[in-house]
Amino acid sequence: MNFLNEVAQHYPAAVSLAAGRPYEEFFDVAALHRHLDTFRRHLADDLGQGPEQVHRTLLQYGRTKGIIHHLVARNLAVDEELTVAPEALVVTVGCQEAMFLVLRALRAGPDDVVLAVAPTYVGLTGAARLLDLPVRPVATGPSGVDAGDLRVQVRRARAEGLRPRACYLMPDFANPSGTSIDVAGRRALLDLAAEEDVLLIEDNPYGLFPAGDARRLPTLKALDTARRVVYLGSFAKTVLPGARVGYVVADQRVAHPDGTVGLLADQLAKIKSMVTVNTSPIAQAVVGGALLEHGCSLVAATARERAAYTRNLHHLVDGLGRRFPAGSPVRWTVPTGGFFVVVTVPFPVDDALLHRSAREYGVLWTPMAHFYDDGAPVHALRLSVSAVTPAEIDVGLDRLAALVTDETARRQAAVTVG
Repeated sequence: MNFLNEVAQHYPAAVSLAAGRPYEEFFDVAALHRHLDTFRRHLADDLGQGPEQVHRTLLQYGRTKGIIHHLVARNLAVDEELTVAPEALVVTVGCQEAMFLVLRALRAGPDDVVLAVAPTYVGLTGAARLLDLPVRPVATGPSGVDAGDLRVQVRRARAEGLRPRACYLMPDFANPSGTSIDVAGRRALLDLAAEEDVLLIEDNPYGLFPAGDARRLPTLKALDTARRVVYLGSFAKTVLPGARVGYVVADQRVAHPDGTVGLLADQLAKIKSMVTVNTSPIAQAVVGGALLEHGCSLVAATARERAAYTRNLHHLVDGLGRRFPAGSPVRWTVPTGGFFVVVTVPFPVDDALLHRSAREYGVLWTPMAHFYDDGAPVHALRLSVSAVTPAEIDVGLDRLAALVTDETARRQAAVTVG
């Protein structure tokens, strides 16, 4: 992520089809003050806090688990039909902290490993690397994950004397692949997790953004009846990325050394108290106010954003079809929602090519090699539709097509000479 930011800073005139940031057209600074006031009134009118307590809740160090946990639980009930006890929630500094806390809690010793569907979001693999927690890849499939390979990888790890603790995945419009898992696949994963005694870490930043008439599917956590799923959520894409507010639902029961049993969420809160102490109450208040103003539902509140992402996704896919007609060696995915399209090209894609693309062609994208850990050459790149206009998409695709044409010709010439 730092690498992409550095490239973008060096080539500010380049069209960026790399960034997975949310659409900025609807950002409203004035709304921040309104959200704060809405939440302040909620503390006083709905929760019965006196003036001094309201002042302290907003401006002092706060509860480690968060101060909007009850509103997040209500949001999950309304938007996801998921019943969660507020005490099973920890409000975090973005979803990235939620990942870190869960991985730290799972790493009890050097024999522990986690699995992740490859290609994998770099935030997960980066957090695991900081914790010295190996990540083993699981093959992706047409529906998002190869369940057979997941079973094989779990059993292989155990045969090697390791403890596979969980498998990380994004069932909805995954970053970077854009793939989604159908309902039957989700139920099969839950059955497999129970049979193999592993957890599923479900990350869902894009679930509210199916394209067009595509229907939203129940989350793994909504289908989970055996507490096999640890659910990661974020308000970065749905409310405001600058607030840096995420959360984790961890309702699993955990045995303590003294024989008592508590929630995994309590263990995560203990770890958080040593990492960030608490999530900014001001940031939480902004998110809490936004939730309250929309009845704790973000489906309708993000209708404009969903329309923009749908428009851009269709525009990008159609644009690829016009620039790379039938017979072209270039192929691409057609996701049913989210931000990302993966384009396969007839040559390896690496950081050096990205630098040349930015410098000579004026277009940025993300090498898919960053989402694999094996170091093997990858003939694919990721395009994002979330932070651009249709006009910028057209310019970016024209420049990308020129790069692909020139690079293909250059490599063919090198082969001929050789």
